[in-house]
Order: sequence, then C-alpha cells, then structure tokens
Amino acid sequence: MEFGLGLLVGMVALLIARLVLVRGQASQLPTALSDVSEPVAKSVVAPVPTPAPPIDETLERRAIEQRLQAYEAELLEQANERARQVVLTAIQRTHLPTMSEATLDVVTLPAEDVKGRLIGREGRNIRTFEQVTGVDLVIDDAPNSVTLSCFDPLRRAIARRCLEQLIQEPKVYPAKVEEAFAAAKEEIEAEVRKAGDEAARILGLKGLAPAVREAVGRMKYRTSYAQNLYLHSIEVAQICGILADEFGLDREVSVRAGLLHDIGKVLPPEWEGSHAMAGMRFLTSHGESQPVCHAVGAHHREVAPESPEAEIVIIADSLSGARPGARRESLEQFLERMKALEEDVEAMPGVDRVFAVQAGREVRVIVKPDQVNDQQTARLAQQIAEKIAADPRYPGQIKVTVIREIRSEFKAG
Repeated sequence: MEFGLGLLVGMVALLIARLVLVRGQASQLPTALSDVSEPVAKSVVAPVPTPAPPIDETLERRAIEQRLQAYEAELLEQANERARQVVLTAIQRTHLPTMSEATLDVVTLPAEDVKGRLIGREGRNIRTFEQVTGVDLVIDDAPNSVTLSCFDPLRRAIARRCLEQLIQEPKVYPAKVEEAFAAAKEEIEAEVRKAGDEAARILGLKGLAPAVREAVGRMKYRTSYAQNLYLHSIEVAQICGILADEFGLDREVSVRAGLLHDIGKVLPPEWEGSHAMAGMRFLTSHGESQPVCHAVGAHHREVAPESPEAEIVIIADSLSGARPGARRESLEQFLERMKALEEDVEAMPGVDRVFAVQAGREVRVIVKPDQVNDQQTARLAQQIAEKIAADPRYPGQIKVTVIREIRSEFKAG
C-alpha cells in the first residue's frame, strides 16, 4: 500500500498527538484551563442532567470547549511540524540500495559452442536441467548468452548457480546436471541462513528462532513490486527504530516487527491466508512476543492496530514503499490507475471526455460547451486539480487542462 509523503506526515502527526494525549501531558494545556473551578470541570467530564443549567455554567462550558479546540489546533500544528522533522530524519538516515528484480536472468557464455553442450544429445541435458531446477532455460539466437525464466527468484538463483558450474564442465550429461544442481542448492541454502543471521546482526536483534532467521534469509530472493523484500524489511526495521527512539517507544518490539512484517510472503502454501495473518501465526508458533506478532498482523490493518509500535510499522512500511524508485508498477496496474483517474474526472459535472496523457502526468478534459461557459472552465480545472491532489492513488504533480470548444457548421447550397 503506497502513500504520498504528505499523507505519511499526517499519519505521523496523528501518532504524535495520540502519544501526547495518552501520556497525559497536561502541562501543555493552556494555563487558562487551570483557572476553571473544580465543580465546572466535573460538570464537563460527567455532567449532571438538569432541566436548565445556569447561564454562568453554560458560558464557562463554552469557554472550556473553545480552549480545548484551540489547544487541539495548536497540538496538531506542532505535531505536523514535528512529524516532518521525524519523517525526513528517518529517510535521510536510511540509505539501503534500491534493487529492481525481474523474472529473467541472462547468463553470459564464454563461447557459442557451450550452447550445444547445454542442450545435449536430443535435448537430454536441457530437459534434465529444467526438470530438476523448475526453471526454463531459453536458448535462442542471442550471441554468447542464455536466459533463465522463472517467477520464483530463489529457484532462479539456484538454477543460475547450477548453470555457472555446468558452463565450466568440459562434458555435460544428465547425471552431471543433477550433481551440479545438488551442489548449487546446498550453496544457496547456506547463503540464505547467512543472510538471516546478517540481518539480525545489522539490527542488533537476538533470540530469533532458527526457522525465523531462515525465513528472513529467503526474503533476499523475493521481491514485492520489483523491490527486494530483504532490503525492504531491513529498511523498514531501521525506520521503525528511528521512529521508536524519537517517540520514546519500545525499540526492540518496533525493530523486530519491522524486520518480520512481510515474513508471510516467503512462507510455504500450507500457511493459508494473507501474508500479514500467515506471518502473525508463523511468528506466534515460533515464540515471538504478542506485541511483535500483533504489529505484524496489523501492518495492513487486517487487525486493528492497538499499540503505537503497530502504528510505527504501518508508517515505516509505507515510507519504504513510497520512496521514488523503490517500487515499479506492472503494466496492468498502471493501466488500471490511468483508467481510474479518467473515470474520477469524468464524474465531475459538465465533463464530456477525459484523456490521461504523458504517462499520467497530465489530464486533458473536454467539457460540454452548453453546460460550462468560459468563466467556469478555470474554476472546473481548479476543482479537478484539488480532487486529484486529495487522492493518495495519484502521487506527484498532475497538470489539468480543461478544453471548451464550440463548432458551428452550416451547409451552403
């Protein structure tokens, strides 16, 4: 789920305001409130029903309401400013590389005749390779290269390691393919365990169960919207730690939940349900604490977040995903977003046709000339721009052009 930076700042501001109120920082209330008499204050908290309250009491209650509203506005203003500082600090202190993953791997060959060895007599080698690895080996006319095709990055990594070993062999046959695959699988599994241990070391986490560390390592070979899941999870954990320190919350719970929030994406099919709920059950079964499991299950709000640490994970996850360049849309998602943009604008009164152009950076609107005059076009353009800016599905700047055209036709003769 992606958010614009402005919406994320608003989320952080609301969290700050909530923490101020929960911690009972009454010292920030205007001093004028302390002058209100105790009987009046009690009447505001637990009013006693009376047929007609005295005029003085009614006026003082209104005064209290006005002061509380003024305090709320002041608190939100301060929280917004504080939120901007916290968000920028979290972004600037987190600098993991951005990786874009695909479904294809291109392997360079030392010579063109290697393709013949990989294919084998009557295609036996390539058939064995695809059977044991579960990855398609595409051998085409591209010079000195072959392509590995698979949606599973972990299987593709094992197949690539296996293929690199086979390229070095002077003779390739089915048994040699199976031997290379076994060796490659063992090497990748060792790297998975090492990656899980390394993530725990980077974040200073202790006590992760072996199965949990292994699942974290498998994230290295998974992607979400072309964003590497392993790097994304470490980044979320680091942002959670920064936010927890800023707000004085439980850093251990925040960092653990940030690292493990997407662990459900690498679990086998027997863990049913959404990745958030599957991850919560998986972590519960391996001894993680209730606050951590709750934050993992609530990071997409499938479970209502009940702690500030759960809110922090939601914000950090959105921050990591909303970074420009961090994720890449699929063609289908982009077309759906453009269609939704056009439909939203078409719903405006007086609009005839809408065209999203320049990869969605501009919207051209043709209005009905009998319903919208020249003076109303500018106002309509402003209304459309405000509507688009308020929708988090359309980040960035989008130019709105409203066109009103009148054509007069008359046939001569």
